This record gives sequence, structure tokens and C-alpha cells, in this order.
Amino acid sequence: MIRRLEAESIYLRALEPEDLEFVYQIENDLKLWEVSNTQTPYSRFLIRQYLENAHQDIYEAKQLRLVICDKKTDEVYGLIDIFDYDPKNARAGIGIVIQRDTNRMKGIGSQALKIVIDYAYQHLLLQQIYANIAADNTSSKKLFHKFGFAEVGVKKKWNRVGDTYKDEVMYQLIF
Repeated sequence: MIRRLEAESIYLRALEPEDLEFVYQIENDLKLWEVSNTQTPYSRFLIRQYLENAHQDIYEAKQLRLVICDKKTDEVYGLIDIFDYDPKNARAGIGIVIQRDTNRMKGIGSQALKIVIDYAYQHLLLQQIYANIAADNTSSKKLFHKFGFAEVGVKKKWNRVGDTYKDEVMYQLIF
């Protein structure tokens, strides 16, 4: 199990029971439901159960969720996930969320993504990782482009947001 992976000003760590309120806030933030495909609120009870099982390794759970923290203050910024882990085909999906708008566009997501890309390649021996990003999410698209992800397709009217349907773009990084 990963304990801590570090970059310039942030580190990534495994989920802890103390993360209950933070995960609860993120999972129940209506503004984030669009990017997480969440449809209903999560209870603290369900999140507590999830955290109790967070000790499973990526081979067992097929996912790995890490907490993004400030190196100096230990402030929790967000989460970064490896999901749909497929060791046979050496691929997985990746997703990232920085909770507060005030912490976005400061390089936090960039540092976290770099760590996870390196981890996926060097430790999980993945041959590719992918991300699904809303077509109108220009900051996320720019972030993934920065690390060499290529747009490989557009899923038209893929996600319902309110009364409209939005396109989702699939990005892929092949090592």
C-alpha cells in the first residue's frame, strides 16, 4: 500500500479514516457531480464503509484513490484516482478533483498528475492511461495535454447535465 508520494509542494497519501468529512464534502458537492457522474448523495455511513475498505490494494479493488496534500501545512486539496485498473491489458483510467476553486490553477493538479503518471508507468507497468473529460472543461483538457495525453474521441451528448446533454472527450496517454 502506498504511504506517501511527493512532488515539489504537494504529496499524495492513502486515504485515512480521518478523511471522512473531506470525502463526504467532495462526494456531495453538486458542482462536482457533473465530472464524477454522481446521481445521488452519499451518506457518511457509506463513506465510512468505503474508507474501512480503502486498505485493499489496487490489484484487489481495481482502483486506487489518493489524497492530495500540501507539503508544508498538510492542507488537503483534493483527490486523484486510478480506476478501472486492468492488469491484463496494462491500462487504467485516471481522474482528479481539486476541491476549492481558490486552489485551482496553481500547479497542484499538475504535480499530482505527474506523480500518478510516473507511478502508473514505473510501478504498475501500465502501457496506457486514459481520462474522460467534459468537452467544455478547458482547464482539465489543458492539464492532460501538458502531459502528452492525446484526444482520441468525442462521445457526443454523453452526459446529461440539467436539461442538456454535454459531449465528453476521451484522452489517452500511451507509454
